[in-house]
Amino acid sequence: MKGWNGRLLRVDLTKGKTEVQEYSEEFAKKFVGGRGFAVKLLWDELKPGADPLGPENMLIFATGPLTGHIIPNSGKMVVSAKSPLTGGYADGNLGTQASPNLRKAGLDAIVVTGKAERPSYLYIEDDNFEILDASGLWGLDSYKAEAKLKEKHGRAAGALLIGQSGENLCRIATVVSQEGRAGGRPGMGAVMGSKNLKAVVIRGTKELPTHDPEKLKELGKLGFDIIPKKDNYKWWKRQGTMATVEWCQEAGTLPTHNFREGVFDYAACIDGNTMEAMTVKQRGCPNCNMICGNIIIDTEGRESELDYENVTMLGSNIGIKDLKQVGTLNRMCDELGLDTIGAGSVIGFAMEAAEKGLIDLDITWGDFEGSKKLLKDLAYMKGIGATLGLGTKAAAEKIGGGSGDFAIQVKGLECSAYDCHLCPGMALSFGTSPIGAHHKDAWVISWEISTGRRAFYDPEKADKVIEFQRIRGGMFECLVTCRFPWIELGFELDHYPGYFEAATGVEMSLDDFWALGDRVYALIRAFWVREFDGKWDRKMDYPPKRWFDEPLTKGVLKGEHLDREKYDGLLQAYYDKRGWDDRGIPTKETFEKLGLAEEAAELAKFIYLK
Repeated sequence: MKGWNGRLLRVDLTKGKTEVQEYSEEFAKKFVGGRGFAVKLLWDELKPGADPLGPENMLIFATGPLTGHIIPNSGKMVVSAKSPLTGGYADGNLGTQASPNLRKAGLDAIVVTGKAERPSYLYIEDDNFEILDASGLWGLDSYKAEAKLKEKHGRAAGALLIGQSGENLCRIATVVSQEGRAGGRPGMGAVMGSKNLKAVVIRGTKELPTHDPEKLKELGKLGFDIIPKKDNYKWWKRQGTMATVEWCQEAGTLPTHNFREGVFDYAACIDGNTMEAMTVKQRGCPNCNMICGNIIIDTEGRESELDYENVTMLGSNIGIKDLKQVGTLNRMCDELGLDTIGAGSVIGFAMEAAEKGLIDLDITWGDFEGSKKLLKDLAYMKGIGATLGLGTKAAAEKIGGGSGDFAIQVKGLECSAYDCHLCPGMALSFGTSPIGAHHKDAWVISWEISTGRRAFYDPEKADKVIEFQRIRGGMFECLVTCRFPWIELGFELDHYPGYFEAATGVEMSLDDFWALGDRVYALIRAFWVREFDGKWDRKMDYPPKRWFDEPLTKGVLKGEHLDREKYDGLLQAYYDKRGWDDRGIPTKETFEKLGLAEEAAELAKFIYLK
């Protein structure tokens, strides 16, 4: 078997043991890698109803057969587990030196179970695996801890860490790498912390297994040559994702004051043009030649790496108009290991709850100092932070007073930074995302607005969401490579089957990758339904209540809001096209068509399959 190492590392922290396990070629071809490997392992091995913060939960770090090869943007990794934030399937994707190092260590994935007796970290160097003492690292922020680990193990090593938020089991804690690269929004950092695992450090020196190394080298070079010649490349290099601030402001979709509005009076103060004038350097992920990390100096004289999501969620969404202040909040999140999107949503929720007199908290819109304090309270789960650190859904259930109406989440995961009062297609993307409200799998908002039919609930919008989910959430999340060359610059999808065949020797067409995406999505949905003990309802796939019931009061979309009945019709169109029933569950026939007959039989123990 070429392309894959064919090996994963099992780590039992309770017993302090490690073991290398080989997996079959059939498994590799059917699920490919990354998200595909993660959901199949969780489905097969995690006991239904397991405590997400218990020792039995599985924390999985998974790469794909293209990870680490010298092809465009191949430095990615998926981190996955059952979520303590949502109770369902969870994963995240981050660019890190740990990705190519894991592959060069002769491994494709790490599966961590159990709980260490004391703070520990896992060290991997080729075929040597050690569980080492992390007492001197526990309590440090992710930046300081990584610096100490790099000093000990060398700059070439890749490190995956948690900050204090993960240690204290904050449900919006992420896994962090390289001082600002983060993944695992649905609480993957909390799962890591629950295992007393501070870090995973990896050094690999082996050659990657490749079917046709010369062909892959040739194709990779061609890709690296094509990308800088794309029309939008120079603009992308200047602003990266930050150009989206101005675009969303003009379109009326910029998250403002906890998604009450879609325009921010001070958007120009935090947009890509302002950032461009302040940028001091750029950085990116391994094997990337379209770097998206723009770094400014924040209010404390520290470097902060900005992108659209963290700037708007920690800027317009909470009323902060100073980009240096936004940079400070962003850098604090990275140090503490907090999800920047979740943190911005939680702070916005807290500001509104305080405004309505539902919580005793001295914080107002635009309150920079109050936001800094709240970030620390979230990370240490202290005071009101102990409630808000559970996420907006769980916090609203505790606070009451109708606060659930302005908890901007789906399935417990906070929405990323696109207001959808008049974007039903993007609302459907959030509603049906496999991890909760995240844009990663189907960023259809640009297409939706460009069609000139943003207010329509056309079935073709369901087609587009599924198309993007197959590409973004299926192919890219399993290979594992970055979607940016394609979605941002128009790098042709036809390159990827070529890369895959040169790496593995296996022929897969784009249609085969779409089928892979459908298979993975069906299994993820099965996991959710099983974890909810069959108590599943289509309302789980609804976007936030605010977008239906509270029209926008300003901007180009003043007075607009989603129509509940029409959204439900769009959702049904989505189900029909996927071969799912009216509850949002794949039918028995669909499972069988996707090669998941055994999985369907298992799910049928929990709920009747139509």
